[in-house]
Amino acid sequence: MIRVVRDPEFPALFLDMSHSCRPFAKRDARRSAWTPSFARSFAESRQSRGPLPILMALAALLCAPCCFAQTNRPVWDLGTLTNAPKWTALDRPVSREVKPVFFTGLPFRGKATRVFAWVGVPKLPPGEKAPGMVLVHGGGGTAFDEWVRLWVDRGYAAIAMDTCGKVPVGKGAEWVHDDEGGPPGWGGWDQIDWPAEDQWTYHAVADAILAHSLLRSLPEVDPERTGLTGISWGGYLTCIIAGVDPRFKLAIPVYGCGFTDKHGFADSVEKLGPERAARWMAWWDPSVYLGDSEMPLLWVTGSNDFAYTMNALQLSYRLPKGPRWLCVRLRMPHGHGPGETPEEIRVFADSILKAGTALPRITGQGREGTNVWATYASKARVDKAELNYTKDAGRWQDRKWEAIPAELSANKINCSLPEGTRVYYLNLFDERGCAVSTEHEDL
Repeated sequence: MIRVVRDPEFPALFLDMSHSCRPFAKRDARRSAWTPSFARSFAESRQSRGPLPILMALAALLCAPCCFAQTNRPVWDLGTLTNAPKWTALDRPVSREVKPVFFTGLPFRGKATRVFAWVGVPKLPPGEKAPGMVLVHGGGGTAFDEWVRLWVDRGYAAIAMDTCGKVPVGKGAEWVHDDEGGPPGWGGWDQIDWPAEDQWTYHAVADAILAHSLLRSLPEVDPERTGLTGISWGGYLTCIIAGVDPRFKLAIPVYGCGFTDKHGFADSVEKLGPERAARWMAWWDPSVYLGDSEMPLLWVTGSNDFAYTMNALQLSYRLPKGPRWLCVRLRMPHGHGPGETPEEIRVFADSILKAGTALPRITGQGREGTNVWATYASKARVDKAELNYTKDAGRWQDRKWEAIPAELSANKINCSLPEGTRVYYLNLFDERGCAVSTEHEDL
């Protein structure tokens, strides 16, 4: 049952005018603390320039822009964001088995905001609690009720929020912007000179963390069993969130990754000019945050993704500290539909949040001349393996990939590279049809 929170002064919609932002975030006390980059740079400056009076040091901190230093990465205030936001259930739009809500977001241009979301909870036996999933949509999207319903049907509570200040009225690029919503997406290229706390990525990440806090607060949800997945720009956000909110037990970026200056959006970064591009990369590129992630990650994408290319993907998935799985299918279509439904996503979430059978895991890989191999461990039966390779150079999006069978024997895959191969990787497929990939290698 969905709990409704209402404010007596705003019986129809709740707006919180008291949201504040603290100077620095702190992680959960049970996890190792970290020093914000502003404090680090201030300390380094102090060492290099000689001692400063204590009062001047305090003044520098107190007068600093909320949560930001001009040249260092943002710090989201987890002391605020990890508390469940106030929210209200709505009468419309109407959707089967899921409920529309508004919850309180962070201030935008000094004014309170609200965030639209769909929330769904499965039917549970008395006394049981469900695991939860936070769903982050991509470009051109909004909060999708059918995506929440997909996870509810799998036995999960789920929340999908809009990250661009919109509501799911209209279609595609014509989703209606809420007068009380936050900044518009995507990428925030035209927002780079705004105050950092008013830019899209800052708000979108905060919206997802607040949605997570809301979901965890529901009495039907086990707050210690929650996961995160996002598609395209939502995958980009998932990479950042995985390094910011350690309460998640897993994250699944679909398509999206970091190193934006090296993939399909590199031109958008370059057009900002050197100073603005460097600032965007320092503040908003996932590569800045992925190294802080310790949770298991599953990366799902296609060999020819138009936006998030395999070179940038590889640089990204090598950064997190936790275990990783890759699922790189040949020519996987890019979109919300194809990005929501891969069976690997459900299996991965079930394995961690519902004690299900895990995906196979690549335990090693190598090459000796033209002979390539990989080892794996799996509780599920592995039915086949294949070598995916391309003889093309040039743009990753345009390369022609081919697949040939690989040999399976004693938890090992072997194959010979065709003459002229420039890039290759191996895929194995288990009895559930799930694909698990090795890293690719450039020759």
